[in-house]
Amino acid sequence: MEFEIISKDAMGRICRIKTRHGEIETPTVLPVINPNLPLILPKKMPNYGAEALITNAYIIYRSQRNEALENGVHKLLGVDIPVFTDSGSYQLMSYGDVEVSNREIVEFQKKMGSDFLTPLDIPTPPDADYSTARKDLEETIRREKEAKDLKGDSFLILPIQGSTIPELRRESAKVAREIEGDIYAIGGVVPLMDAYRFKDIVRIILEVRSILQIEPIHLFGCGHPMFFAVAVALGCDIFDSAAYALYAKDDRYLTVYGTKKLQEMKYFPCSCPVCSRSSPEEVREMEKDQREIFLAEHNLYATFEEIRVIKEAIEENSLFELVEKRIRSHPNLINAWRLIKDYRDLMEKYDPWIKKKFLYCGIESIFRPAVERHVKAIKNIKYEKEKIVISTDFGIVADLYLRPVFGVVPTELLESYPCGHAEIPEDENIEKEALEKAVEILKEFIRSNEEKRFVIHITGRWKEFIKDLPGTCEYVLH
Repeated sequence: MEFEIISKDAMGRICRIKTRHGEIETPTVLPVINPNLPLILPKKMPNYGAEALITNAYIIYRSQRNEALENGVHKLLGVDIPVFTDSGSYQLMSYGDVEVSNREIVEFQKKMGSDFLTPLDIPTPPDADYSTARKDLEETIRREKEAKDLKGDSFLILPIQGSTIPELRRESAKVAREIEGDIYAIGGVVPLMDAYRFKDIVRIILEVRSILQIEPIHLFGCGHPMFFAVAVALGCDIFDSAAYALYAKDDRYLTVYGTKKLQEMKYFPCSCPVCSRSSPEEVREMEKDQREIFLAEHNLYATFEEIRVIKEAIEENSLFELVEKRIRSHPNLINAWRLIKDYRDLMEKYDPWIKKKFLYCGIESIFRPAVERHVKAIKNIKYEKEKIVISTDFGIVADLYLRPVFGVVPTELLESYPCGHAEIPEDENIEKEALEKAVEILKEFIRSNEEKRFVIHITGRWKEFIKDLPGTCEYVLH
């Protein structure tokens, strides 16, 4: 499989994947197509932004087997774009069993011409005990190896399982990489999405990404636009979901800030082709089937609009800023994103070193890799002079200046990224955590130059935080 990375920011990237049925540019979403009950015809999906689809091979196997084998899955769906097929693992998770073997469903996917096929993995639910999760994982690995031998010309998706146990997620990723798939799919997260357990999902993604550092990642069952920016920033490339249709059937309206109930809406906060010509009241008066199609269309437009916004943020190197805006939509997203501070080294490995700007969007900005790089660089600076002057006021001549978030900034770096290109609120208005972080960095700098004497000019709000510094320091209050 040809997989080309063309742009990067945070741990996210824009990639191109070439297939027999055309090129896919990621990040992207695969709308789930129910071959028996398509709410939106598959051939219309490119109109909303879809470059590929995913359908359920098990459902086709049960209901349209002969037609699929005779004509192929693309003709069955009436499309000529890439088609991914799932194996029936969702039904396995929902009902406990399916009436097909791994070998049979893999062979079926291959014979009907799936571009990307999936083995019948075992989606262990969250919070499973260790022995159950390990047993399920061992069976998943056995089936993945079997699928590798059977896949033919199709590309192979290898699911990553292990419940909410980090050790097993890492092991699953490691073994999958050894088997050598084409795409690696993080599975078993739908119950976590439904329960808004975003922190658990973030941890799973980061644990998997610590092993799979370049390979394309598919986050199975993630279809809500409120989570896309976070997942892309952590390194996920492909998403899929039937949310656009399932939510429409329940009269729910997707936005990047969460889900709205049609019954409670007075205005549509959207200018997509369907929302711009109708009001919520008019939609509520539609027949049930018309209303479902209207909402499904909006949900698709909203989904792919967010994907385009994310891609533009990657191109502009502003993905961190976008994520820090998006997480404000739910407290569980804020808690989840702050987990990145425990994975600083991993994040730093992939985030580009040079960008145009650093916009402070809240205390989460403190955890960005650019801040850690600045701290490391400062520790390596050595001054020959015996006395070093540091000031919190740019109007006072000094060797270094103290800035929120970044701590000490040498005069020579005041025009350089990141600290020199940072837009930060005034000291009086910024969160105390940003000032505390700066003072923490100041203390580390002083410790690394313990043989020097320091003169610290302190103004305004800094007086609350600059005290008990190590080493030999003279305080000048203004």
